[in-house]
Amino acid sequence: MARLLDDADVTEALESDLPLWVREDDAIIRSVTASTFAEGVRLVDQVAVLAEQRDHHPDIDIRWTAVTFRLSTHSAGGLTRKDLDLAAEIDQLISPSSA
Repeated sequence: MARLLDDADVTEALESDLPLWVREDDAIIRSVTASTFAEGVRLVDQVAVLAEQRDHHPDIDIRWTAVTFRLSTHSAGGLTRKDLDLAAEIDQLISPSSA
């Protein structure tokens, strides 16, 4: 099982590497606005491929052009390195026009 990160690790990662993500309890969250509904769904499709490859699946909410990703390692009961790594990969997929 993945090791839980302590509060200092999470805070440092959010401040230095993932400034567009926010912590909410035992998860990190990022919302983006896509240019169209179809573009939002395409982004979700790309994240789904990453999630399957890593066997680490975010909670995803799509509301018209608003897409929200919520990451937490449920099996570990909180945030792990897996969440930070997937968040960084999601950031790479998000174009400046949809941030």
